[in-house]
Amino acid sequence: MPVRISLTPAAFIRLRRRQLSLCIIVTLLLAGITIQAIQVQLSSASLKLSALGNTSGLNHFWYDNAKEPRLQSEGPLPPLAQPSPLQENNLAERPPPFGWIQLEDNFLEDNSQNEGAGKLFNDKLQEREDQHLQKNCQPKSHIVFLKTHKTASSTIQNMLYRYGETRGLTFALPRNKHNQLSYPKYFDTRFVNGVESKQLMNFDIICNHMRFRSFEVRKLMPEDSFYFSILRNPVNMMESIYIYYKGLGVFSKTKSLDDFLDNGLNNVSLLNNYAHNNLAFDFGYDNTATAKTSDLETIVNKVIAGIGLDFHLILINEYFDESMILLKHALCWSLDDVVSFKLNSRADQSRKPISPITAEKIKRWNVLDWRIYEHFNTTFWHKVRGLVGEEEMKREVSQLKELQAKLTSSCLEGGEAVDPRQIRDKELKPFQYGAAVIQGYLLKPDLDIQTKTKCQRLITPELQYTKLLYDNQFPETVLKIER
Repeated sequence: MPVRISLTPAAFIRLRRRQLSLCIIVTLLLAGITIQAIQVQLSSASLKLSALGNTSGLNHFWYDNAKEPRLQSEGPLPPLAQPSPLQENNLAERPPPFGWIQLEDNFLEDNSQNEGAGKLFNDKLQEREDQHLQKNCQPKSHIVFLKTHKTASSTIQNMLYRYGETRGLTFALPRNKHNQLSYPKYFDTRFVNGVESKQLMNFDIICNHMRFRSFEVRKLMPEDSFYFSILRNPVNMMESIYIYYKGLGVFSKTKSLDDFLDNGLNNVSLLNNYAHNNLAFDFGYDNTATAKTSDLETIVNKVIAGIGLDFHLILINEYFDESMILLKHALCWSLDDVVSFKLNSRADQSRKPISPITAEKIKRWNVLDWRIYEHFNTTFWHKVRGLVGEEEMKREVSQLKELQAKLTSSCLEGGEAVDPRQIRDKELKPFQYGAAVIQGYLLKPDLDIQTKTKCQRLITPELQYTKLLYDNQFPETVLKIER
């Protein structure tokens, strides 16, 4: 039989106070445990952020908080990148390129207005990647280079041609001795000579102009291929494109670049691959976005994320020497492999100065290209610090310039580029097009055979070098033509 205890009102109040005190103590203990757990997680996140690169370079890093310190010249914050539906479907089919880590807790959370963005695009070369490269660095010979327009891409193509030719590598060359892979059409494996006839089934390097289409390129190239490309400031790039392609219908009726930007912007120019967002077009994306496009941020996010997923490295024209050193480290090549002379370069008389007003017009018209350039100009320096280091970069750039100076002294008559009218050798005379004057080089006379061959390859223009490689890879075609 239960025992009943009678309490006086005062005793009952004291008991309730003790119970309340006990509840408060338990609550505080649980809160303390929770706070400690949060601190541990924050410490872990801080360590992971530190692993993204040297904290001394945080002034180059994009934060989702606009109040964080950054370089004044970096402009507005780029948006958080999101992969397109096609790339999301392909993610499980292939490993991520350098600069991406698939562990969920290695991404920064996004608190921006971009609904569903979820994670910040990871544009830093990771320490674990650097360690992997240092321990397992073997020269790469499977290479995909997206050759963009008016970005110094012809110089890089020449470098790849030389590397592949001296090592007996196989190039994915355009059909019928063309120099472009059916550009501006989307790339298709059928555009590569030898594919449909099954003369060639395995390729090492592809580096001719094409409109990139990831799944088609991956059908052709080895799984371990290294993908890279190069960008140029869209303002200077637009001026170069206008001069070079002045004869095109979209430009031909305008008197100047300013005249085109003021009076030539219409549905025709909006769709033209040279006249509008040429970088985005070459990377395989729709190029019709302008500053007035309603869903511009969504488009920018998807394009930036897509390029980041498809390419291991994006180089910057304005830092060409640094780009070559970064590429040297990424490919595990030597300094000799990345030295070059400028090819397909215009003479000064065909260059036009750009006013600040014109520059702003170009940025608005080619806003997608501008945002792509801003983003990858930033990630470029993250990769420099992560893969090379700033001091080592300075040292190796100096070495590269010294090597280039030696080759200039050994190879070039006059030591610099010359007007094409001075070049008598048709194998060294660059193709002329539009209103641009494309310079070339003169070889020194009386070079020994070995030196002459090396020097000649350094200055052989794109069309002639492509034909040379074509003849080497398909000698039976040459024989048929000669007969």
